[in-house]
Amino acid sequence: MENKIALITGATSGIGKACALTLAKMGFDIIATGRRQDRLEDLGKELAPRVRFLPLVFDVRDRDKVGEILGNLPDEWSAIDVLINNAGNAHGMDPIQTGSLDDWDAMMDINVKGLLYVSKAIIPGMTERKSGMIINIGSIAGKEVYPNGNVYCGSKHAVDAITKGMRIDLNPFGIRVVGIHPGLVETEFSIVRFKGDEARAESVYKGLEPLVAQDIADIVEFAVSRPPHVVLADVVVLPTAQGSAALVNRNSTK
Repeated sequence: MENKIALITGATSGIGKACALTLAKMGFDIIATGRRQDRLEDLGKELAPRVRFLPLVFDVRDRDKVGEILGNLPDEWSAIDVLINNAGNAHGMDPIQTGSLDDWDAMMDINVKGLLYVSKAIIPGMTERKSGMIINIGSIAGKEVYPNGNVYCGSKHAVDAITKGMRIDLNPFGIRVVGIHPGLVETEFSIVRFKGDEARAESVYKGLEPLVAQDIADIVEFAVSRPPHVVLADVVVLPTAQGSAALVNRNSTK
């Protein structure tokens, strides 16, 4: 019996990589996408020889490239059982009046449009087979708004709304749609947000024990392993030290 297939975007680090390794342990063959070929090659070495692995190098913002690559998958890789829309980022943390248009474009293009481009390429196969699961990795920023979060929060609110819309539209086809919305997770996220300022990025997690990528991958594992009549529709997960998007107890490091 052939393994099921999972496609994970943004699999070169953080949550995406953790999901790829976790699903491989569950017996899934892995399609991993990302912009950094060397990171995908390293992931392939970690997965081998347990499962089949197909690395795809592209930027989810590139609509034509997404359609070209995902629209022409080899036959043996085309029946995708689980899609994890993980690719996303934050750029800058400026108040709306001084925000950068380039930062805004990057967040909307990756977090929202990239998710849509990838989903558009994969959903028709799922509807034809009347099976599949889509897991969208959102954020607590999709449930709340915090100071200087403006456009990032807007992009993640869009992810939340799109996830709910997917669940409604794909319900007749038996496709399960999951939204996972983490709070503070210690990954490369803050380094990207603060444009390489490592000291500022480290301060985000100072004084508390944040979530780690594997915490999110564990939720993905639970969602994927539920029986067909069960969907983990909407999950908000925070570190214990975080009470809301903007409220954090920074004296809680163990």
